[in-house]
Amino acid sequence: MLDIPLMKNLIRSASFLRPYAWQVFASLLMLLAITGLSLIVPRIIQTVIDDGLLRGDTSYLVRSALLLFGLGLVSALLGLGNRYASEWVAAHVGYDLRNRMYDHIQYLPFTYHDHAQSGQLISRCIEDVRAIEKFAGSSIPELVRFVFLTLGILGVMLSQNVELALISLLPMIPLVVMTGWFGTKIGKLFFNVDQAVGEVSNRLQENVTGVQVVRAFARENYEIRRFETANMDVFRKWIHVIDEWAKIMPTTNWLITIGTILILYFGGQMVIAGELTVGAVVAFNAYLLMMAEPAQALTGLVNAGGEAAAGAQRVFEVLDTEPGITSKKEAVTLFALNGEVEFRNVTLKYQDEDNHSLSGIDVMVGQNKIVALIGPTGSGKTSLVNLIPRFYDVTEGAVLVDGYDVRDVELTSLRRQIGIVLQTSLLFSDTIRANIAYGRPDATEEEIIAAAKAAQAHEFIEGFTKGYDTIVGERGVTLSGGQRQRVAIARALLMNPRILILDDSLSSVDTQTEKLIQAALDVLMEGRTTFVIAHRLSTVRRADLILVLDKGCIVEKGTHDELLKAGGLYKEIHDLQLVQREDALAGIPPIVGSKPTHENTIYAPRSNAGG
Repeated sequence: MLDIPLMKNLIRSASFLRPYAWQVFASLLMLLAITGLSLIVPRIIQTVIDDGLLRGDTSYLVRSALLLFGLGLVSALLGLGNRYASEWVAAHVGYDLRNRMYDHIQYLPFTYHDHAQSGQLISRCIEDVRAIEKFAGSSIPELVRFVFLTLGILGVMLSQNVELALISLLPMIPLVVMTGWFGTKIGKLFFNVDQAVGEVSNRLQENVTGVQVVRAFARENYEIRRFETANMDVFRKWIHVIDEWAKIMPTTNWLITIGTILILYFGGQMVIAGELTVGAVVAFNAYLLMMAEPAQALTGLVNAGGEAAAGAQRVFEVLDTEPGITSKKEAVTLFALNGEVEFRNVTLKYQDEDNHSLSGIDVMVGQNKIVALIGPTGSGKTSLVNLIPRFYDVTEGAVLVDGYDVRDVELTSLRRQIGIVLQTSLLFSDTIRANIAYGRPDATEEEIIAAAKAAQAHEFIEGFTKGYDTIVGERGVTLSGGQRQRVAIARALLMNPRILILDDSLSSVDTQTEKLIQAALDVLMEGRTTFVIAHRLSTVRRADLILVLDKGCIVEKGTHDELLKAGGLYKEIHDLQLVQREDALAGIPPIVGSKPTHENTIYAPRSNAGG
């Protein structure tokens, strides 16, 4: 039958039926009743022929017709009830699976999302779950019906005439063998199809989210070709499945026909010899034809089973991925932080990377202090601050907040007291009010407006026709960069965090917007322990402590004045920016095509990992 690992995943998915055991049991009872009624019909036809037609008893024919009508009506009602029950269960299984997948994805570690393709995850949550749902709703009842019907027909035929029963069922042996052979192949083929569909979903997701880049570089034709290539891969894999299915389907029909021929020939011989009645031969043929429909559908059931098994494997690949970063059972709940942060001999190495992203970090930051991080691209700035809310775990050493190792505290209580404003803050496709209140959905209208005013966002929000009820587009694209940043600052302000992380939140805005955002940040940083990642030294001059990172190590630390006197990397960066500013004021354009130096690489785009 199906490939063993795939079959295990399919059986495992049946665990989602447990909450609906009574509905499943009711469905099975109705299937059993329908099967029993079906088995009576050929027997009635036999008696009609032998006792009605051959004896000329018209009243017997009328009674038999009414009985068949009644059986058909009851069977139809039971079929309706069974269909409703099985589809109801399947819909609930799909609902539960999608929720389970989505819930699990929320808690998967950043290391998983660093490598996973969002399109593949979307495909697993929708397409693969749908395959399991479809199998549970229609294929499993059909399979159960086939088993009940086959066992019933075998019992009836063997009780009437063992010899003719065995002869008529001979074609079923190669049918079962072929179906088993087909099942070993089809699961793997469907797994390949699902992977290809996931790639199409990923291509579509990337193109939709990156539409501005595609248009800006006039790469529409290139993206169309990429999508067509992925789509063609799905088409070819589907055709491969269809080819395999087309090979076995005609053979199934042919084997059923062979069974009918055997019954007519050998049964006819028995009728002539007086061993069987005409009605018995007709009933035998009716039983065989009754079994032919589910037997012919058996390859289709294996087909659906293969698709569901492949989907189950892809679903459980996600569900079996451990969250990685979770709260311990005995974790300490942090109610009110003072904001003291310590990095104690911290080393960090990302998955699948050879070199350490951070090494030997020893820093003690007191409460309400402002710490600025500066350094070349990939020096580890973002990596360092990502350890505070425990987005990643240290490889060696420890990160402590108020003296507690972050690995020993309850995650939610930690993260609720840390505010983060990123370089490109993500807004959700919702109202501005909902985006500001994202971290505190219970916030009052007055609190939301107060946060927006402090973030210098209230004025432009009131400029919209619907004000705070204005729906922003996906990722906040309907707002300007500066507007998005100020909404993000308002979101952080509303949380009233004790620890604040500003990840280069001023690098992508103009001077006028920078002044507005800087004013908002001044309010936001007041009375909080703040970590600022910045490329502009004007942002970090008033920091209590400046950390200069290079290749994952702290190469310099001190105040602005102390670092200038030291004459190291910080002074090089400072002097370079000073020259650039003077050139800009004098109207001298920057040098184009010059060889990048160690200092000016800090203006290059940053990697996700190294920061």
